[in-house]
Amino acid sequence: MKILVVGGGGREHAICYGLHKSNRVTKLYCAPGNAGIAEYAECVDIGVMDFEKQVAFAKEKAIDLVVVAPDDPLAAGLVDEFEKAGIKAFGPRKNAAILEGSKAFSKDLMKKYNIPTAAYETFDDPDKALEYIETAKMPIVLKADGLALGKGVLICNDLESAKEGVKEIMLDKKFGTAGTRMVVEEFMTGREVSVLSFVDGKNIRIMTSAQDHKRAGDGDTGLNTGGMGTFSPSPFYTEEVDRICREKIYQPTVDAMRAEGREFKGIIFFGLMITAEGPKVLEYNARFGDPEAQVVIPRMKNDLLEVIEACVDGTLGDVELEFEDNAAVCVVLASEGYPVKYDKGFEIKGLEKFRDKDDYFCFHAGSKFADGKIVTNGGRVLGVTAKGADLKQARAKAYEATEWIDFDNKYMRHDIGKAIDEA
Repeated sequence: MKILVVGGGGREHAICYGLHKSNRVTKLYCAPGNAGIAEYAECVDIGVMDFEKQVAFAKEKAIDLVVVAPDDPLAAGLVDEFEKAGIKAFGPRKNAAILEGSKAFSKDLMKKYNIPTAAYETFDDPDKALEYIETAKMPIVLKADGLALGKGVLICNDLESAKEGVKEIMLDKKFGTAGTRMVVEEFMTGREVSVLSFVDGKNIRIMTSAQDHKRAGDGDTGLNTGGMGTFSPSPFYTEEVDRICREKIYQPTVDAMRAEGREFKGIIFFGLMITAEGPKVLEYNARFGDPEAQVVIPRMKNDLLEVIEACVDGTLGDVELEFEDNAAVCVVLASEGYPVKYDKGFEIKGLEKFRDKDDYFCFHAGSKFADGKIVTNGGRVLGVTAKGADLKQARAKAYEATEWIDFDNKYMRHDIGKAIDEA
């Protein structure tokens, strides 16, 4: 089969890694791809939002299946465009991708179908939002309604910072049009866990758990980022938590989307908070998480292509997901200054040390070829991932492997997976 993956980051590198292992894949393309993805796929210089060129390329190459990986093209309806052209595509259609594309929609869905989540109010008017916040209990969470590269969430500890947050999101438009509407949410405490799932419209299959680290600095300090590292599985995702989530969250979400006429096929990412009252949904994503994909896909035993096809064809009920009985940790190597301002174009050295190593991976998030060298081309540059017998061993190996890589202004957190020691 000829496969096209849409996207060019660490998540797409992990997806391409998973797909290239399938003996049914005869040719793999990635648009636009990056320097690391080029190891597995032919990279094509087409932007993820250039729908016309994406569809034209798929037609020209007689692509059998397209995997649309990033949130923006999913929310804008790229899967719909491929389907209109008669091309099989993996990912939710536009009317289902709203599950991630609008936080107000997803909160209203959860309220309507009694899916446990934090109490909330939604605002289109910043003055009304400020009025509400005056009487709200602190801390409080402010969320830009639309897509904001995983950064449109502010946790405000006092009234002054909450007022400033409303200004940033709704008036200053720090997150662009994503902040035209805002969700104000109660602050939940507990352990945060990410759970990815495959969905075929009716059936859902749960992947292994993971936990991301969003803040830029050690000790969960600094600004929110797209993710500075992750580990899998989470020791806080117990059998009892899994049982409750399957009963009250996972299948009910799939059923709710069907009931709303928004049949969901693709990946649902459940961002969960394990509270004293039980697990609750923090957020939904409509695609593989990044960097969660970098620790989940390497542990997956199934043929990724076969599972993706089952989602598209509606036969996921016949599939049983299997994951290795081990652990994985991913540490993101970023550019100093991310997520605000940083320099690019520095040569990356040491990549060859990952070759022919079964337990070590280096997923490229922001890299490109320049003058025959691989150079930095983003805020998050690489996701250094290692597998181990358990989380502590995987963490030690991942940090060991970060030392193999060198580039100017290299930056990383040093406490990814530190929660493992507290489990």
